[in-house]
Amino acid sequence: MCGIVGAFLRQGSVAEGLLKGLATLEYRGYDSAGLGLLVGERVAVRKKEGRLSELENLLRQDPLPPSPIGVGHTRWATHGEPSDVNAHPHSDQGGNLALVHNGIIENYLELRPELEAAGVVLKSETDTELLAHLIGRELGRGRPPRDAVLAALSRVRGYYAMAVLIGGPKPALFCSRQGPPLLIGRSAAGAFLGSDILALLPHTRDMIALEDGDVAQLTPDRLEIWNGSGERVERPLRRIDWDAEAVDKGGYPHFMLKEIHEQPAVLARTLSGRLESTSGDADLGEAFSDRALAGVERIQVVACGTALHAGYVARYLIEGLAGVPVDLDYASEFRYRQPVLAPGTLALAISQSGETADTLAALRLCKQLGARAATICNVVGSSMVREAQAVLMTDAGPEIGVASTKAFLAQCAAAVLLALRLGRAKGRLSAEQGRVLIEELRLLRPKLESMLSEERVAALRQLADRHRSVKGFLFLGRGINFPIALEGALKLKEISYMHAEGYPAGEMKHGPIALVEPDMTTVVVSSVGPVAEKSRSNIEQVKARGGRVIVVGSDLESQRIAQEAIPVPETSEWLSPLLNVVPLQLLAYHIADLRGCDIDKPRNLAKSVTVE
Repeated sequence: MCGIVGAFLRQGSVAEGLLKGLATLEYRGYDSAGLGLLVGERVAVRKKEGRLSELENLLRQDPLPPSPIGVGHTRWATHGEPSDVNAHPHSDQGGNLALVHNGIIENYLELRPELEAAGVVLKSETDTELLAHLIGRELGRGRPPRDAVLAALSRVRGYYAMAVLIGGPKPALFCSRQGPPLLIGRSAAGAFLGSDILALLPHTRDMIALEDGDVAQLTPDRLEIWNGSGERVERPLRRIDWDAEAVDKGGYPHFMLKEIHEQPAVLARTLSGRLESTSGDADLGEAFSDRALAGVERIQVVACGTALHAGYVARYLIEGLAGVPVDLDYASEFRYRQPVLAPGTLALAISQSGETADTLAALRLCKQLGARAATICNVVGSSMVREAQAVLMTDAGPEIGVASTKAFLAQCAAAVLLALRLGRAKGRLSAEQGRVLIEELRLLRPKLESMLSEERVAALRQLADRHRSVKGFLFLGRGINFPIALEGALKLKEISYMHAEGYPAGEMKHGPIALVEPDMTTVVVSSVGPVAEKSRSNIEQVKARGGRVIVVGSDLESQRIAQEAIPVPETSEWLSPLLNVVPLQLLAYHIADLRGCDIDKPRNLAKSVTVE
């Protein structure tokens, strides 16, 4: 959700670096932005509703003096509408501190009347301001800054990552985490904090991920961490190997388009060093060895959004290639249905960030219920990676676009690897069958590259132009490509704001067919395989009712009977989702672009959902 940054430099001014950090985090929220810097012994704040550019305009009109210490924030609104007054940072009565926050303080309705009764005049509608006043009140009682922060945090319930700049003759910078991610790090220039890797990457590659309950103090010379009980603790330092240039658009007009075009290389990284052609197997480390998988009788997948669609693909793969039954749940609902996990269950959480609040909570519940915890994840050192007992990293690199593309493809590729490994471990797949699948995997990269050629992309943009003004879209798929229909619909609605629905094609007759009319485009995902004939029947049914059909896939007969087609190279049925999803990503992108939408910052959305 919101993005927070902070820094304490040895020398020089911190404002420019904080603004650059916020620029890398704006995908987490862009309802407002603000900075809080130390000026003398006091804290000065500048904040503005709207995109980061509005804050930059304000700072040109009303600049802040140079300062070596400060915090910054970009907001995704929860409590209180987007406005100047609700923007972060927030301060206490005396203006002695600047606090930024990502998360939700759940007991704010209890704290608000208590503070008002004590004479506090609240300026905003936010829950965050209450925490600023709690810290300020403790400072007013004479507590040292660290103790004031710990005492205030002991009063709040909920999920938060926060940073607070406390002024005075000895200024202090503190941060804390309970739920949402928070990273800290140092370099020769000073100390830094941020909501994710991207904010710290220009300054250092060595980072510490705070644990729940941790409170850290940052100075140019040291990083000190205490747990919620006030005890000094040490946390592991992790090296991040992401390329700093990955946070640049690289000549593309949008991050999303760049990330779509990165997918052939992403696929290669996800597969690198993991394919064993001789044995027809996948090497996923000791956590997925024959011994580790021997007791796995069932898999419970939990995920949200695009990652859930990757989970659907994983279910088809694992059940089809390994014969292991798979249950799949929206992570946001999993905890509320009193789930029962059978003995021998492997819980599999899928997440790009590894910090999605609902998915993390579901994984923790699975562990409490006795399941072994595994994750498919992209971010080193994230909460899911730290808490899972078996980890399959996707190595997709930083994904900036709010609408996930390359992370999805990497998750699906990881699911193929897991299904292959399980199939060999369970004796369901022979070595020869494994070798055939591996050979098909090796052929995927050039096929992906061919689909991203200039000529193919230009033709797809022309098709998008013909459909950008229709009433809506219906996406249909069968078998392992049913999740791709779901993903195609999600991508389109996320960034173009057009109505789009994804359905299993066999369910069309049970309601969605009522939507079919000339101004409703139906996209059918149909590749060569056992369900292609069924998909052709769905195409004919739509056409018979005056509907217009676009076929995406490798089935030539489906393409022949449809009005329009986006051909996709043929591959194994098991791998077809990795190819079929790409033109749907491009279709969504070009429709949104032609409609003038803000593709990288779609309305109401944020990249990482770290609150319920």
